[in-house]
Amino acid sequence: MSIIVYFIDHIDKIYRFTVSHLALISIAMFFSLLLWVSVGVIIRNKKNLARGILGVGSLIMAVPSISLYGILMTIPGFGLSRRSAVCALVLYSMIPIVRNVYTALNEVDDSILEAARGMGMPPLQVLFKIELPLALPVIIAGVQTSAVVTVGTAIISDLIGGGGLGRMVFTGLAMFNPVKILIGSLLAAIIAIILDRFFDVLEKKMSTPRLYSK
Repeated sequence: MSIIVYFIDHIDKIYRFTVSHLALISIAMFFSLLLWVSVGVIIRNKKNLARGILGVGSLIMAVPSISLYGILMTIPGFGLSRRSAVCALVLYSMIPIVRNVYTALNEVDDSILEAARGMGMPPLQVLFKIELPLALPVIIAGVQTSAVVTVGTAIISDLIGGGGLGRMVFTGLAMFNPVKILIGSLLAAIIAIILDRFFDVLEKKMSTPRLYSK
């Protein structure tokens, strides 16, 4: 059976898997941004704490995804569920986002910060009106990396109940159906490419001349 014929005959099922995959990615990225941007902001002026947290993030990235999924399955309240899949994807998103937030905030020109403080701006106002806007392009680059990694890792999450396009891929493997495997993989690749291009455009639009100190 050709790819085109299979795609047309099973368009409804493929659509459901794709929407499920996008939902899984969206949920994981929402919690990743909420959690890891906050962590990056908190550790921006704490070098020792930053070193430890970035070390933990690097360690998590070094753990094979199947092993991490296996660990999460043993935790009460997780098991074979989408909750475990989301948790794993959030953990894998840690290092790109935290590292870029931490690096970007620490590279903002000190003279700009001193000028803002000299004008009487309180720390929170400096953070939200000066530091974060100037650091935004680098932060977006970290989110871009995280999003692309999440799309691919979400495929494997079907092993613990994540669903999405991974269901097509692993069903295809079980049935020795290369068409299902190819369609599931191609759709995931297309989503990753679209997200990558989207964040490229967003990063360029958010870039500011003379952003960092020389």
